[in-house]
Amino acid sequence: QVQLVESGGGLVQAGGSLRLSCAASGRTVSASTIGWYRQASGKQREWVAAIDSAGRTNYGDSVKGRFTISRDNAKNTVYLQMNSLKPEDTAVYYCYATVTGYGSSWGQGTQVTVAS
Repeated sequence: QVQLVESGGGLVQAGGSLRLSCAASGRTVSASTIGWYRQASGKQREWVAAIDSAGRTNYGDSVKGRFTISRDNAKNTVYLQMNSLKPEDTAVYYCYATVTGYGSSWGQGTQVTVAS
């Protein structure tokens, strides 16, 4: 199992930037795909981005070109750089980790609020 702790959420004006961090611990971290989901109030959960153990990245259509996911293997931390933020990006952002054969783990979530 992987333990995850998110940080970096907050309040920002539209057009601004935030960087979320997901600190991971556990013996399978290096083999994990780690990513982000978000859930806005009253809406379904939406997948945002992920990065696999080889550094390959994927993004949801709504964030392509604005968000960048990266990982620092020395620090066991994954980052989500969010630029050109829009009010519709407002949500609780959850970090997750998944490894084949070991299932998935989730963080506690961090609130991102984008003011118009």
